[in-house]
Amino acid sequence: MTRIAIVGVAGRMGRVLTAAAYQDSDATLAGGTVRPQSSLVGADIGELAGIGRLGVTAASSLTDIAEDIDVLIDFSTPELTLANLAFCAEHGKRIVIGTTGLSDAQLVELDSYRDRVPMVFAPNMSVGVNLTLNLLQTAATALGDEGYDIEVVEAHHRHKVDAPSGTALKMGETVAQALGRTLKEHGVFERVGQCGPRRDDEIGFATLRAGDIVGEHTVMFATEGERIEITHKASSRMTFAKGAVRAARWVAERPNGRYDMQDVLGLKAEG
Repeated sequence: MTRIAIVGVAGRMGRVLTAAAYQDSDATLAGGTVRPQSSLVGADIGELAGIGRLGVTAASSLTDIAEDIDVLIDFSTPELTLANLAFCAEHGKRIVIGTTGLSDAQLVELDSYRDRVPMVFAPNMSVGVNLTLNLLQTAATALGDEGYDIEVVEAHHRHKVDAPSGTALKMGETVAQALGRTLKEHGVFERVGQCGPRRDDEIGFATLRAGDIVGEHTVMFATEGERIEITHKASSRMTFAKGAVRAARWVAERPNGRYDMQDVLGLKAEG
């Protein structure tokens, strides 16, 4: 049984992750954290998640639960995630990271731990999204250099703080790699005013923020006479949470390294 702890058990995603870990028959919900100054320190994390009293209380720091856990699941902030990654390296723990919005420098710092920590880092833990990435690679290879314009459109709830979403960027990166391009050179993230006609090699992004949208992503391949759209829509955060728990069970048996959900699901092509 993999002993799992959740970062931020009082948050929207933290509560769903708590429920998913509790419901998984091959995992044990061993702990969770809240902000050190929070009035919820010591609260039962099952009650915070709305699933009933579990007898596991919210800790103010990972140090308080280090002896009780095998894998940490972190969907927090870039700064806190990097601090938690350092903790895992120091204490021999594994980590599943779903945090988005990391800067280039923060991504470099995260990657520097790949030889010290078994980690799964993915912007989206959904099985469906990761299957969609494979479809996008196939579509981009077949269509991208044949006069098809490529646009990525994503929509999330009004509280999301980063844009474009990590999933949208991953989709754009997947398409770009299939075409021998990079988002740094070919990604277009803003069109305002007299911006001129579209370049043939652009990969455009559009972002929507409204209401309680869990997550919707569409990649469009459009040319004269037809348009192909590959879309994934999430209606519940539980799909991400279940994927994260699956990743936690998987990484518990892996050596040091940086993995993603394609590794967890066995979707990477051999060689």
